[in-house]
Amino acid sequence: MSAAGSPPADGDGPARGPVRPSGLLDVLRVASVVLDTEGRIVLWSPQAEELFGYGAQEALGQYAARIMVHEQHLDLVVKLFADVMRTGRSWAGAFPIRHKDGSTRLVEFRNMRLLDDRGDVYALGLAVDRSTARRLEQEVALSTRIVAQSPLGLAVLDTDLRYVSVNPALERINGVPAEEHLGRRVREVLPLVDAEALEAAACEVLDTGRSVVDRSMTGRTPADPDEDHVWSFSLYRLENALGTVLGVAVSVVDVTEQHRANAEAETARRRLAVIADATARIGTTLDLDRTAGELADVAVPELADAAAVDLLDAVVRGRRSALGPTEPAVIRALAVRGVDAAEVLAAADPPGRVTRYAPDRLVTECVRTGLPVMVPQVKDEDLARIARSPEAAALLARAGVHSYLAVPLIARGEVLGALDLMRMRNPAPFGEDDLLLARELASRAAVQIDNARWYQNARDTALTLQRSLLPSHPPVTGGLEVASRYQPAGATSEVGGDWFDVIPLEDGRTALVVGDVMGSGIPAAAAMGRLRTATHTLASLGLDPAVLLEHLDRITGGLDQAIATCVYAVHDPRERRCAIANAGHLPPARVRAGHAPELLDLPTGVPLGVGGVAFSTTTVELAPGDLLVLYTDGLVETRRDPLDERLERLLALLDHPGDSLEEVCDLLLRTLHEPDNFDDVALLVARATAPAP
Repeated sequence: MSAAGSPPADGDGPARGPVRPSGLLDVLRVASVVLDTEGRIVLWSPQAEELFGYGAQEALGQYAARIMVHEQHLDLVVKLFADVMRTGRSWAGAFPIRHKDGSTRLVEFRNMRLLDDRGDVYALGLAVDRSTARRLEQEVALSTRIVAQSPLGLAVLDTDLRYVSVNPALERINGVPAEEHLGRRVREVLPLVDAEALEAAACEVLDTGRSVVDRSMTGRTPADPDEDHVWSFSLYRLENALGTVLGVAVSVVDVTEQHRANAEAETARRRLAVIADATARIGTTLDLDRTAGELADVAVPELADAAAVDLLDAVVRGRRSALGPTEPAVIRALAVRGVDAAEVLAAADPPGRVTRYAPDRLVTECVRTGLPVMVPQVKDEDLARIARSPEAAALLARAGVHSYLAVPLIARGEVLGALDLMRMRNPAPFGEDDLLLARELASRAAVQIDNARWYQNARDTALTLQRSLLPSHPPVTGGLEVASRYQPAGATSEVGGDWFDVIPLEDGRTALVVGDVMGSGIPAAAAMGRLRTATHTLASLGLDPAVLLEHLDRITGGLDQAIATCVYAVHDPRERRCAIANAGHLPPARVRAGHAPELLDLPTGVPLGVGGVAFSTTTVELAPGDLLVLYTDGLVETRRDPLDERLERLLALLDHPGDSLEEVCDLLLRTLHEPDNFDDVALLVARATAPAP
C-alpha cells in the first residue's frame, strides 16, 4: 500500500524493484483502501491506483465516496459506510465505480472496520474488478468440476512426494479413501505397486520442469488385489506465479485391458510371423529327414528350447498305423534340435533310431489319440512319462525341463507322428497360445512331411518296380469323358515306353498324362512302368504340374540314364480350365466349338532326366464340349514326311471329329499310324463335360 511517511532507508526493508504476483489477491489485482472515521482516504495501494485511475497523491486525504463511487449511489454508500463503522459488521457487494478517465466499471467491494493499538477506528475497503473475479470463479469451478468428475485418476504430490489431494477416480483406482492418501507417499499407500518408477519420474519432473507423459507402472491395488494391472501415468510440475515449485500433478489411467489387447495382438503377430516363416522354410525339398529338420528348426527357439520330430515307424514304411489302448508306439526319430540343451539332446532319440515307447508314455498317448498333450508344470513323475528311460528322465531333470508339449502330426486324416516340445531356459510354461501355434505348425508341416514320405516311397517304388500295366480302360470322371488307345510297335523288340494315365484328384479334378520313354525294349518298358507309378503317386499330392515334372525329372535321372518326354495336365471342371506342363513332348491339340482345331502354344521344356532346367505351367480354357487330344510321337512321326505336315493332318482330322470319342481314337489311329512305324503309340482323348451339381 502507499501511505504517508518516509520510505525505509536502504537496508531497512525489502529491496526496491518490480514485484511479480505472489498470491491470489495479487492475481486478482485486489485494491486496498483505508479510510478514517470521516471517510477520508489515509492509505491507497498501487492496485487502487490501477483500478480507479487516481495516483496516491491525488487520492490521499480525499473523501473516498467522491472519487470512488458513482454519483447516483453516493447516499447509499455513505449510509453503508456509517453502518460498518457503527456496528463493526462487514459489508460486501457490487457497485459501479467512476474511473478517473470518466468511464464506469462494476467492482466487487468488501468493507470492514479496523482498530489500531491506540483504539482508533478505521475502515478497510477491498475492491476488485468484477469481471476478473467472475472469470477466476468460473475457472476455479471448472477446475474443481473437472477434477471431481474426471475418469482419470488425479492427484497432487508435494515436493516430498506426499499426497496433498486425490480425486474420486483415483480413490476407485487405488481402492483407498482419499483421506488415507494425504500426507503419505505412493509406496506407503500402495505397497504392491512399482512405485519406484513413478517416484523416480516425479523427482525428474521436480528437478527439470519437463513433463513426463504416458509412463507405465504395474502392480496390484486394494481395488483388485488378485490381479496384476498396468497403469499409464503422466506428471507435471506445479509452480506459483513467482515460479516457486509447489509439487507435482499426477494423472493415472488403468490401461490393463489395452495392455492385454496389445499383448494378444503381439502374440498373434508373432504367431503369424512364425507360421509365415514355417511356410517358407518347411518343405523346400521332398526329403523326409530334411523336412522334419526344417520343422524342428522353426520350433526352436521361437516356440521351445528343445524340439523333436518323431514318426510312427509303420508310417515311414508306408503303412497305416492305429494303436490300441495297451499297444506301445514304435517310433522313428527324424530330427532333434535344442538351444544350449546338451543334456536334453542326449536324452532324446538320435535321428534314425527306432524306439518302442510304452503305452503310458505321453508321446504314445499323443499319437494314439491324435490329441495334444500339454504339461505346463513338469513334475518328477511327469519326466518318467516323457523320457524313454529312467536315465533319460534324469538327464531331463538335470537340464531343468519345466514344461512339455506334444502335438500330433496329422495329414489327410492319418496320424503320422508327433512334434515334442520342451522348455528349460524360457521360464514361461506352455499355455493355450503356445498350443495354438504348435498345432498350426504341426498341421502345416505334417502335409509337407506326408508329401515327403509319399515321395520317398514313390521314388523307392519307381526304382524297384518293373513295368506297370497300362489301364485297359481309363476311369471316367465327373468333369471329363475319356477314351484312349495304346498301339504297340510292330516288333516285340521295339516295344517302347509310351504310356498314358487318367488320375482322379480331389475336388473333382482330373490329371491327364501322356509320356514316352526314349529307347526301346525291356529297359524302356521297365522305366516307363516306374515313371507311371511315380506320376500316379505324386499326382495324389495335388502338386502343380510344373512341380510334379521337376520331381519326375529327378526320379528319371536315377533310372539308368533314362530320358523321357511327358505332358501332364490337370483339368478343373469348376474353373473350366486346364493347367498343363510340358517336358519336351509334342503339344496337345484342342478342339473348341466355333474355332479351328489348334496345337496349344506351350513352353516345350526339356525331357525328363536332362536336369537343370525349370518347367513351367500354362493354363488354358477347356469348356464343356471342348476336346483335348494328347498323344506320343509314334502317332504322327514317320521317316518320310515332315513333322509339320503330319501335325497339320492331325488337326484336319480333328476338324470334324464326330460325337463318339471312341470313333475319334479309331479315326486318328487308323489314319495316322503307319504299319511300318517301329514306335508304339499312346493316345488319350478327353472331352470336358458339365460338372455334377
